[in-house]
Amino acid sequence: MKRIGVLGAGSWGTALAFVLADNGHKVKLWAHRSETVDEINETHRNERYLPGIELPTSIVGYSSLQEAVEDVSTIILAVPTKAIREVLRKLIEIEHPPYTIVHVSKGIEPDSLLRISEIVEEEMPPRLLKDVVVLSGPSHAEEVSKRQPTTVTVSSKNMQAAEEVQELFNNQHYFRVYTNPDVIGVEIGGALKNIIALAAGITDGLEYGDNAKAALITRGLAEIARLGAAMGANPLTFSGLTGIGDLIVTCTSVHSRNWRAGNLLGKGHNLDEVLANMGMVVEGVRTTKAAYQLAEKYDVQMPLTKALYNVLFNNVHPKQAVDALMARTKTHEMEDLANILGRS
Repeated sequence: MKRIGVLGAGSWGTALAFVLADNGHKVKLWAHRSETVDEINETHRNERYLPGIELPTSIVGYSSLQEAVEDVSTIILAVPTKAIREVLRKLIEIEHPPYTIVHVSKGIEPDSLLRISEIVEEEMPPRLLKDVVVLSGPSHAEEVSKRQPTTVTVSSKNMQAAEEVQELFNNQHYFRVYTNPDVIGVEIGGALKNIIALAAGITDGLEYGDNAKAALITRGLAEIARLGAAMGANPLTFSGLTGIGDLIVTCTSVHSRNWRAGNLLGKGHNLDEVLANMGMVVEGVRTTKAAYQLAEKYDVQMPLTKALYNVLFNNVHPKQAVDALMARTKTHEMEDLANILGRS
């Protein structure tokens, strides 16, 4: 048994706390809202994010960050991308031995264009940071908390650290964990699939059918691989769990908040209305801006990302964006694939 701090009591942080508790670990779950902490400790539930799920009693909620990380060596960082720097800076103020930080959010910071592992390394002094590990893959929190079979991937510059995290989370009944040394690919795949899921929701909102969604997922994967390869990722990573696997689950399920947000956009709601309606962070919105900037930086063609950027930030109507995509200059699919592989 180990003591593990989980920072962030949203749906995914709570579901991962659930897995760790099932594996026999004592979990200290930090929440920003005191009402959430009280509910976890008094009723062993988190109805706002995982309705109907009874949490193991070995999960204890904390509103004090200092108490939540006391006597732990591994921290699961499960807060939205936009809150990561703020939480890390609070963590720095606490005297502690070096932590292994496992980040499980899927996003890229706009403007700085940093992946989350890079943000962690930038913020945390070396004396306080042992290793950074990424956990990603096709995984809806709602299904994990019902103990339905799920597979994910962990990655790190230090593969021994990745294997230790693999051991913490691996559950032979419902939560299988793989390792992958390609940190860039794992992070890029996990982040950019949210863009394609937003677009998939839009096509469903427009009632464009399965043909359009199949095209979107396939061409979306090509865009992710193009950018990932330009940034130094292994293109083969995108054929795995954090590439095509995450794309399938996020683009086809009503559990996906990015799909739901896109669906509302396709039905005619504006972005402000959609975000207010969701009640949870939609990572794909910020990531679309970051990916648009990365495409310019690396001179990579990303027409789907550009079209979604125009819908989100330039008030282009979704149908107009789709029409523009269909009218693009003809190209050769295999030539595109060869270019991706050639970058590696």
